[in-house]
Amino acid sequence: MSVTLSPYRLGKARATFGSYNVLNVISWNFLVGNILTLFALRLNASATYIGLLNAILYVAFFFLPLGRLLTRRFSIIRIFSTAWTARSIGMIPVLAAPFMASAGHEEIALGLVLLGVSIFHITRGIGMVGNNPVVGFLASGSDRGSYLTQIQITNNGIAMLAGFIIAMLLGRDPPLFLYTIIFAVGIGSGIASGFFLRKVPEPPVVVGGEKVKFITIVRQAISTPSLRQFLVILLLVALVSGVSRIFLTVYSREIFQQSDGNVSLYAVFAGFGILIIGLLIKFLVDRIGAKPLFILCVIIGLVSIVPIIFISPGQAQGTVFIYLALLYFVMHFGFSGSEGIAQTYFFGLVPQERMLDMGILYFLCFGIAGTTGSFLGGLFLDSLRNMGLSSLFAFRTLYGIMLGLGVVILILQRKMVPLGALPFRDALEVMFSYRDLRAIAILEKLNKTKDSKQEAALLDALYGTPSKLATQGLLTRAKSPRLTIRLEALRAISALQFLSEDVEKALMDDTINNPYTTAYYSARILGSHGIFSSTPLLRELAATSTDYMLAGEAFIALAKLGDHAFRPEIERIVAKTNNPRLKIMGVEALGIYGSPNSLAVLLDILKGSDPPPYLRDEIILAMATILDVQNQFYPLLVRFLADESLVPALAMDEAESAYEHYASLHSRKRLRKDPDLAELHEQAKVFQDAISSFIKESKGDSLTRWILKIPDDFCHAVVQTVLSEAILDDEFLDHKQLRLLIVHWAARELRIWANRLKNRR
Repeated sequence: MSVTLSPYRLGKARATFGSYNVLNVISWNFLVGNILTLFALRLNASATYIGLLNAILYVAFFFLPLGRLLTRRFSIIRIFSTAWTARSIGMIPVLAAPFMASAGHEEIALGLVLLGVSIFHITRGIGMVGNNPVVGFLASGSDRGSYLTQIQITNNGIAMLAGFIIAMLLGRDPPLFLYTIIFAVGIGSGIASGFFLRKVPEPPVVVGGEKVKFITIVRQAISTPSLRQFLVILLLVALVSGVSRIFLTVYSREIFQQSDGNVSLYAVFAGFGILIIGLLIKFLVDRIGAKPLFILCVIIGLVSIVPIIFISPGQAQGTVFIYLALLYFVMHFGFSGSEGIAQTYFFGLVPQERMLDMGILYFLCFGIAGTTGSFLGGLFLDSLRNMGLSSLFAFRTLYGIMLGLGVVILILQRKMVPLGALPFRDALEVMFSYRDLRAIAILEKLNKTKDSKQEAALLDALYGTPSKLATQGLLTRAKSPRLTIRLEALRAISALQFLSEDVEKALMDDTINNPYTTAYYSARILGSHGIFSSTPLLRELAATSTDYMLAGEAFIALAKLGDHAFRPEIERIVAKTNNPRLKIMGVEALGIYGSPNSLAVLLDILKGSDPPPYLRDEIILAMATILDVQNQFYPLLVRFLADESLVPALAMDEAESAYEHYASLHSRKRLRKDPDLAELHEQAKVFQDAISSFIKESKGDSLTRWILKIPDDFCHAVVQTVLSEAILDDEFLDHKQLRLLIVHWAARELRIWANRLKNRR
């Protein structure tokens, strides 16, 4: 049965869990973190012992099934808190280890350490069964992601602080009793963390169900190719990651002779690497997917191994601290990231109904690889040194093997199921793209904001930072209850270079379901992005919609899609409607079509009495677009509208400029030899007079004859006919914009005529 806490109780439960979390991290770092390896090395422990000590860490995973079995009889919180208390109490024998070592009984001291660590991790494994249910329960709600991120930040922040404190306490040559104090603080913190756990509310848990044998779980995993492949990769990643990081402490002590304090300080850099990769994964994983991040983390981890193989203490002389600090940072950045993102990939790979059983298999694989790798790694180092080989050679050989296994991992990772992730190359482009990273950052803010004004501002920022990664977030905002937010989301979508099928469908649905609000904007996007599959829908909307904005945008969209079959219907609607906006948008659509056959329709609309404001200008600009002179004519029209008395001067400037262009290209010496050039010469001579008569005296006979003599291959016949008739039509005598357009077009035709005859030679 689902249980939901009220906001107050949820906040209180999170605060209690936060107290547990702080104490738990302190306990871990003061008991079984880097401090334990340093203490064992002080007792002259062998590499085999160090490997065994760290292998026990992974033994915890083998006790998860026992923890699951206990959930049938006891509550999750009871198991969790009791196990966490017991694990700390189990470390009490370690308190006596420093005293035994001081008395000369180092073997007994090492035995006590091994006993305490074994109890610690066995009880930890039993209690781990409660971690995910509790965290998942407290992370319920809209702020799930931010809460989980906050836990991670807290964990790594406290771990770094604890590591720094330990480094300061240990210094260069700390007395052994100081380790007793540190262990005691860890035990006390651990017991206190168990006490706080008891106060956390019990999460809902499903108990019972069909009992599945472990061998059945294994068979199911092996029979699934994608899961089988992932488990092989997981085993190798856990092996390489575990061995590489575990023996880094031994490498620092034995090869570079670093003090306990310095090694503890390096652990702070390691914690910083873990913190950074955690934040980076949280920032990117939902946008680019787990697979490319998994591959990248493994690559970074392998890169960190390379210096161990090739750099000797002599080469790092003078920069040892910087070298080791960077080594700890990069290695933990890469391998901790690979382990973390592997779990994210696993969650996406396994169906929810198989998660519990497969989750146990996941941790068992992790435990097998970690335990085997840690123990055999230490045994391998000791074996090489017992053969008389140097420690440096032994470490180089061990890490060389890890590097080889890492290459195998990368080869296998290429065949992993993408699970919706971007290809690796595309993911890299995103990671190195300022635009995409900025878009992701804006989306993160957008997901957290609860202020509609800020939401609108962020959507405006996404419009200025178009990225395909923002698609899903924009589709979500396109369903906002606030109109301004929906429009801003659509505006940001319009800035995207490519639209996915989901976006196309959402836009078409919007044109159907949301007239008078956002439908018109969706229709506009469909046209501007060339979504040809929307043509039938746009036709229906253009012909039948009572939303004039939607119908008008449908006109323009169909024109941009090149649907010439529907153009006559637009001409009919535009001629019939009395809606000024619909007329203007229809006229604009006809201009986009660019068909000379629409010129007559546009002129008929221009004849109408008392046209709406700006309709004349829109018609003239549409005609200019059809005549292919819009870009050049627009500045001329703007000058005319600023001062209409300039019409004669502007027209004669056009005529004079065109004639001078002709004269600069052709000389009179060739007129007798070229009849086409002679014809052009005669037309050029009368051109200025024809323009003057048309503009100043409103007599268009000369200009009409001039237009009709333009060669057919230079000018469309429909254009010649329509414009020559318009010049003689008395209804257009007062249309100065039209007369100026005709003059500008005629001047352009004279230039084209002259240019083509010049090029023909």
